[in-house]
Amino acid sequence: MQINPTTLKEISSLISAPFIGDENHIITGFNEIHRVQKGDVVFVDHPKYYDKALHSAASTIIINKEVDCPEGKALIIHPQPFSAFNSLTLHFQPKNYSSQNISSTAKLGKNVTIMPGCFVGNNVSIGNNSILHPNVVVYDNCIIGKNVIIHSNTTIGSDAFYFKNRTTHFEALNTCGTVIIEDDVVLGSNCTIDKGVSAVTKIGKGSILDNQVHIGHDTEIGEMCLLAAQVGIAGCCTIGNKVTMWGQVGISSGIKIEDGAVILAQSGLGENVSKGKTYFGTPAAPAKDKMRELFATKQLPFLIKKLYNK
Repeated sequence: MQINPTTLKEISSLISAPFIGDENHIITGFNEIHRVQKGDVVFVDHPKYYDKALHSAASTIIINKEVDCPEGKALIIHPQPFSAFNSLTLHFQPKNYSSQNISSTAKLGKNVTIMPGCFVGNNVSIGNNSILHPNVVVYDNCIIGKNVIIHSNTTIGSDAFYFKNRTTHFEALNTCGTVIIEDDVVLGSNCTIDKGVSAVTKIGKGSILDNQVHIGHDTEIGEMCLLAAQVGIAGCCTIGNKVTMWGQVGISSGIKIEDGAVILAQSGLGENVSKGKTYFGTPAAPAKDKMRELFATKQLPFLIKKLYNK
């Protein structure tokens, strides 16, 4: 989430928190740890992740303990960094829900088809010749390119699945990012694509998603990817170009899959995949290795019987 440049002093005053650093230190955005860049504010509230946050690309860290401040950065000390981060993002991007089926602030290109039952939120952009089939929902601030086809009941831009476990409830991290669907993408029916929690969820040019595919927050999918039905990808994954995932594949958060990789059906992937590799199984591994493992497992009853019949 990018904002007009402001100062450390101004940001700290909004949450009534002391700070360490130059009061004129410049802040230009807010991001959670996986997508931070220079100028951003990030939060951290557990010692296990202090070093990761303090030495990330973020320029300002909201933290719940006074620690040494790295050179060139600034700290904001707050007992509840998660809640403080929420207060700040809501201040700079307050909620403003549309009550119209197609918001008056939406920008539609030429020859856009929007069928009955669709909802198009505030500040949505839809490129030329795109088609939204019945009951498609596009939340605020999402961007859809040219020649995009979105089939019935698909939802683009729902909130990130990102919560803090409190004693009496789960506190949601305020979702203030967006979704970008590039040109020539096809989305099947009943797909769900979450917004970036503070940055971007992206589907690259020419990619095709089958029915009932879920894409988690801040995941970026490259060009010409093919995802079969019921694929589920968790948040903050990075998928290269021309990647294929067959039916019911599940991907853990933060995974990187390089160009041309193939994930075979019903695999559960919890590790990065190199360029051009084929993975299979749960937990997924290189497909040939996994096939050998399964073949060996099938031999166990025979080997056990042979052993005990001696």
